[in-house]
Amino acid sequence: MKAFPPLAPGWLAAVPPSLSSAHKYWLMRPGALTAGLRKLGNVYLRVLDEYSQGAPADEARGMGIAVASPVWVREILMSVDGVDSVVARSLTPLAASHGTWQGMRRLRTRPLADMLYHDRSIERSAFVCRRLSSPVPFHATARGLRPQPADPLWARRSAFWRQGQPLLVAECFLPAFWKEVERHPAY
Repeated sequence: MKAFPPLAPGWLAAVPPSLSSAHKYWLMRPGALTAGLRKLGNVYLRVLDEYSQGAPADEARGMGIAVASPVWVREILMSVDGVDSVVARSLTPLAASHGTWQGMRRLRTRPLADMLYHDRSIERSAFVCRRLSSPVPFHATARGLRPQPADPLWARRSAFWRQGQPLLVAECFLPAFWKEVERHPAY
């Protein structure tokens, strides 16, 4: 497994002990998140946006690339049985989105897992997690899905590596997800 680049401020290598067992499970659950969500119910994926931009400092550090390097970004929302549950943000260097990771541009409403878990040459870093706040690039996307301001937004991320090129994947569990999991634990 490739070593994860230095942690950006606020990202933790372990789930804080004060969080629930559900938080501990989902924030560090190995494998494809989509597969885990499918155990809870019917999963629907909606693409929120796809675009290029300069890599924000937090994410550049997470991929080990220079700040403001051009990257391709894909943001999606996953719902489980009609409940908006997870917002995810994936990004890779722009050149890699036309080469090594070009499949990410053709996914449409298929999950990223469809391209990640069938290729043995892909390596995944360990997970890190954090409570989202405004310096994290997709905090605004998650907040835009209208959770209450007081609701904490917990996220995890890891980097996938293929042919030396990173693909950073961050997943934010929305408050409604935690309420559903508390009612119907499946872990």
